[in-house]
Amino acid sequence: MVTTDIPLTQGVLLAGGLARRMGGGDKPMRTIGGRTILERVIARLKPQCSGLILNANGDPARFAAFGLQVIADDVPGFPGPLAGVLAALDWTAANRPEVEWVLSAAGDCPFLPRDLVARLHEAQARENAQLAVAASGDQTHPVIGLWRVDLREQLRHALVVEDLRKIDRWTARYPLATVTWPAEPLDPFFNANTVEDIAEAERLAALDDAA
Repeated sequence: MVTTDIPLTQGVLLAGGLARRMGGGDKPMRTIGGRTILERVIARLKPQCSGLILNANGDPARFAAFGLQVIADDVPGFPGPLAGVLAALDWTAANRPEVEWVLSAAGDCPFLPRDLVARLHEAQARENAQLAVAASGDQTHPVIGLWRVDLREQLRHALVVEDLRKIDRWTARYPLATVTWPAEPLDPFFNANTVEDIAEAERLAALDDAA
């Protein structure tokens, strides 16, 4: 549980993708450095959030060992991470009405910064933005961001009526704060998209575990 003056923030791990580049299956369940990617992500985010849920489609029982509430997309057809964000905003509004912010993160990013939530909130407040997203080096990572719960109906309209799929097209509609972390010696937003990435993740995990 967060004990600082950071606003209450519900975390959601987005694991609803189809992992086609890995031949299907759940990328976050792959093991690096003796621990699943998902285990590493949870360890990074849980201390930063006032609660943590998992967005995934299919049988939720496969994630039972992690002890997180699993919520599925309610927009059909695997429309991408925005549907997972919407599901998290809806869940938070229904179950944690005192919470105004949701932090989304990809379930396959094992090296997330330990100051992720604090720095995103800091930038959002400083710039009076409605959304905040992470970046590293010269690359923005819009799937890793801070979302206002009260934007959920606007997001639903964009997804269902406008068939909008790209997160950066959605974030471009609102005042947006971007927070950049260094990408060296280890990019905190490295994600394992391919089988080859798993080998690189093993190398990075050794660096990270030694830090």
